[in-house]
Amino acid sequence: MDSLIYHNDRPVPLSEAHLSPGQMGLLMGWGVFTTLRIYEGFPFAFDRHWARMARDADRLRISLDYQQDAVWEAIVNLAAANRRPEATARVSFIKNHGGFWADAPGLPATDLLIFTRELVAWPAAHRLKLVPNAIFSGGSLAGAKMLSWVQNAGTLDGVHAEGFDDALLLNEQGRLAECTSANFFLVRDDQVLTPPLAAGCLPGITREVLREVIPAAGYKLLEQELTPDDLGSASEAFISSTTREVAAVGTISPNWNYLAPGRVTHELEAAFQQYVRTHLRRSATPRS
Repeated sequence: MDSLIYHNDRPVPLSEAHLSPGQMGLLMGWGVFTTLRIYEGFPFAFDRHWARMARDADRLRISLDYQQDAVWEAIVNLAAANRRPEATARVSFIKNHGGFWADAPGLPATDLLIFTRELVAWPAAHRLKLVPNAIFSGGSLAGAKMLSWVQNAGTLDGVHAEGFDDALLLNEQGRLAECTSANFFLVRDDQVLTPPLAAGCLPGITREVLREVIPAAGYKLLEQELTPDDLGSASEAFISSTTREVAAVGTISPNWNYLAPGRVTHELEAAFQQYVRTHLRRSATPRS
């Protein structure tokens, strides 16, 4: 995390930022967040990120008492101040009041926090481990990107300790859902398969963009229920996220190996990069 952050209405040094220990969002993980990719100093697809945060905030009964264009400007200014034209940013909205232990006098209904940091060097071919019963697709908050992230963060920490890059999560019905912070795709012939949102996966922004990019690249995209049996009939696998963009999967423990990157994965990664370059101008202006 960079030394300068944005808190509510101003940039402050990280060492001088003050949050109340009685904030409901910090005590209970009650809040929403998103991770953005900064290209050439601007947050890509910010309007899509904002729309998802607004949907999730409504589901969690959180007030977004901030204007979209003001938050966009804060991200741009913070990236510039931290000298991060190519970077990752995280935007969080933290609920302040309510509940037995809450004690945040004088604070607004919701705190805004923005961080930036350098880009992560991801592996050329990800190694995943299949993890059962890691997603509850039937929950009322399934697919929400909220601060209560310990299920995914703890799972990721566990598979990292075993030498894997991420986990491929199964839901309570034994269906493939997602990775801990990425969506999952399989390639079979000229078809690209991905779990539906009903599987409990996050509606990722890169996943959303790929729903446009994949058909435009000449491949059929199918959102359908997938099980571990489908892993054996696929020729390629890849994951998508804001920070990883389109990333090849080489192995899925315990039984599956893929050429990484495969032809289709390579083409779609290039097509996604072209989409970013084409649409980056939109990211250079706030969307409200």
